[in-house]
Amino acid sequence: MLTNNGRFKDRNPDIVAAGKLISTGDRAVDCMKCDNTNRAVTPATVKKFLDYYQPNPGQMKIFYGKALDPRTAETLVHGVTSKNSQGASVLVNPNPKTLFAQRMADKKEGVYFSHQHAPLGTMPDQMKNLPDNIDIYGQTFGIPTVREENAGLIINPNKSLAQVEIEAQEGKDLYRKTHYDYEVGESVDRCYDWTRIPKDSKFGVDTPHNNDGIHVKKTLHWLHDANREKGGQIVSKRVDDFCERTQPLLGKVHDPIKDTLNVPADHTFGIMVKPDEYSAGDLMHGRSPAEFLRGKDRDRGLVAAVRQNLKKANYHNFQDLTSAFKHYDTDNKGKLSVDNVRDACIKFNLPVETELLENLLDYCDVNRDGYIDYIEFANFLNWKDKMPLSGDMGEVTGLLKEGDLVTSPCNGETTPRRLQKQIDKALVEHRTSYSMINAVVGDISTADYRTYGIPTIRSDLPAPRVKRISDTRNYGDEADAYGLVNPSIFSNHGVYEKDFFDPRTKEQLKYLFGCIGVQFSKESFDSIWDEAGRRHPKGIVCIESFRTVLDELQAPDTYNQAPQ
Repeated sequence: MLTNNGRFKDRNPDIVAAGKLISTGDRAVDCMKCDNTNRAVTPATVKKFLDYYQPNPGQMKIFYGKALDPRTAETLVHGVTSKNSQGASVLVNPNPKTLFAQRMADKKEGVYFSHQHAPLGTMPDQMKNLPDNIDIYGQTFGIPTVREENAGLIINPNKSLAQVEIEAQEGKDLYRKTHYDYEVGESVDRCYDWTRIPKDSKFGVDTPHNNDGIHVKKTLHWLHDANREKGGQIVSKRVDDFCERTQPLLGKVHDPIKDTLNVPADHTFGIMVKPDEYSAGDLMHGRSPAEFLRGKDRDRGLVAAVRQNLKKANYHNFQDLTSAFKHYDTDNKGKLSVDNVRDACIKFNLPVETELLENLLDYCDVNRDGYIDYIEFANFLNWKDKMPLSGDMGEVTGLLKEGDLVTSPCNGETTPRRLQKQIDKALVEHRTSYSMINAVVGDISTADYRTYGIPTIRSDLPAPRVKRISDTRNYGDEADAYGLVNPSIFSNHGVYEKDFFDPRTKEQLKYLFGCIGVQFSKESFDSIWDEAGRRHPKGIVCIESFRTVLDELQAPDTYNQAPQ
């Protein structure tokens, strides 16, 4: 091979090498280079056409009619050539002059009259032009000005409006005659004889006019334009159908193939899927078909509303839980049936259907005996933390079992034990760290545990006085999901929870309660105010604390008036 030529030593030169011998010819670099020595010269007459149609890369395209013209535009220069002069640095900071040069310049400037009488930097001396006996410091010239009134009195004189009007009318007739100065709408006095006809009489017919500008509007619209607006426009059916197929119309669905489908306008495509009788929650908790909660949201909401109304009625009409339970238990069985709850609802003006009462009984009956006992009544139909058990503990003993009463760790009072109402039981023995920490109070300390993330309610930040629209943080002053779904009657009138807890003065509270029809004597109002102030560490009284004390004072009277 030629590529191995010279690299190896041929030990058998008499033996012809195998393979085909390739002769060395032109290389790639020789092919890329163009040899212009033997290339024919393009005539000038042909070259000017080639320079216009196929110019070489980087050359200007010149029309063949101007190819042989002299190119004076490339060397043409406009304007006058500037001559070099002194630079800006020499003008700003000139070379210093010698003393001899300065004296020579002063001598040349001294021949001028302005330099002799008013040299630069000094005031000209005018003393030699004044008389010899004049006092240059005390002598004054001219006539003294007599000061009478200032400009303020001239512009705004100390005169009444009537006096100013009278003075303005003086000489007005003469000025009107000499200068033809008439007021707006004033008739020109042409010296007519008005003895036969009153001067204020009017001639001619009134021009019809309208202050709303209806006639002006008619004059601005030509008659044929008005007729064209009233009449219908003739449009080609083909153009109208094309626009309807290709252009979307306001308020209509754009359907390009509407003409090809022979279906009514309210036709719906596809197959309607029948909804399942179970929901995602039913599948997650593995409920049986008889316990599906889908479609029972309305019944559950009605049961919750009935429970809430019974709680309010019991809280306002009874002093303790035992009195409320005995009022319901008219048969003295120690447990409530559907008939007992129905009679109580009728007394409280709360008409409830029997089916809804059965759902209420099913919700409150935890032990599934068909009745509501004392513990279930205290947990589901009352606020057991706000109402005491009874004044006589002997009455409660017959209604409770062993272990039904517990001592509250907050205030040490004896309350009924709490019943847990859970829709579904746990499917597996899954325990979270939260349940393990809170299983025993004080067993596991979380004081040194690291907290991750940012809380949803930013109670650690102060709420701004004016909240921006772009600020989506919850500073603890916003309502929760329950408040949004079931807003209170106060929020519908622009009154929120924080307004009930703002500190108030005596005058404000007396005015607010007086507006809703609650009247107090001075002694009773002061006693309620003092009691509400003692319950706060700083002695602050708000609407909620004042109302709480008022409800406690009125509760015995309400209980004595309760229906028997």
